[in-house]
Amino acid sequence: MAINLPAPRVIGHRGAAMHAPENTLAGFRVAKTLGALWVEFDVQATRDDGIVLMHDARLERTTTGRGFVAEHTKQELDRLDAGSWFGAKFRGERVPAFDDALALLDELGLGAIIEVKAAPGDGPRTMAAVLRVLEARTLRAPTMLTSFSEDALAHAAAAKPDLPRALGVGRVPDDWQAQLARLKCDSLHASDRGLTESTVAAVAAEVPLRVYTVNAPARAEALFRWGAAAVFTDCPDVIISAVGHRSGGPVATGPRGSSQK
Repeated sequence: MAINLPAPRVIGHRGAAMHAPENTLAGFRVAKTLGALWVEFDVQATRDDGIVLMHDARLERTTTGRGFVAEHTKQELDRLDAGSWFGAKFRGERVPAFDDALALLDELGLGAIIEVKAAPGDGPRTMAAVLRVLEARTLRAPTMLTSFSEDALAHAAAAKPDLPRALGVGRVPDDWQAQLARLKCDSLHASDRGLTESTVAAVAAEVPLRVYTVNAPARAEALFRWGAAAVFTDCPDVIISAVGHRSGGPVATGPRGSSQK
């Protein structure tokens, strides 16, 4: 069955990472006030199969904790401060549980692109835990999964085929079409570094291409001229002011390899 989602061109990166601590509930609230319609954020599995919002494998950069996320329980991570590093007014901000983040997104009416991060070989366990949380909720807002982990995406394709998925890459690989087909992904997420007009146009002719992390309005405008579907940005207010939310088409047309009706 075809899956068509609203298609904002500007997606708040880790919430609104230039204005609030990344991957926090405060960041989602700020992104909403700045005009974002969707946000992107990162999730990881804890030692006890909980799912929390965190980008880095280690805790030191953005929390008062130490060590790897996967070495701690969900309850242990809940005791950490994830806001003070960014600014005093965010002191006491917690590492959000995935379920709490989804509840707030529904409350705010924000769509979500959920990046599933997993250590090598741990993709299926992490994705299974993510899907358990999603299946326990009835989400009103549109939701998409993305990951750089091929085994995580393969697990999602088998377990939840109707949930839109995107493959995350750094440089767009020469065999991107084959990778998307193998993983039954809807779209491609690629780094802005080194991205050329010809590459954007080639991908965009077949699937939606979303580009991270774009904070300069002129660069966003160029990417959209070339055919990019969306950009991830730390400053959604700046990019929205420059390009608005206009879109040329749906975010996802359905998992590759599924029947289109």
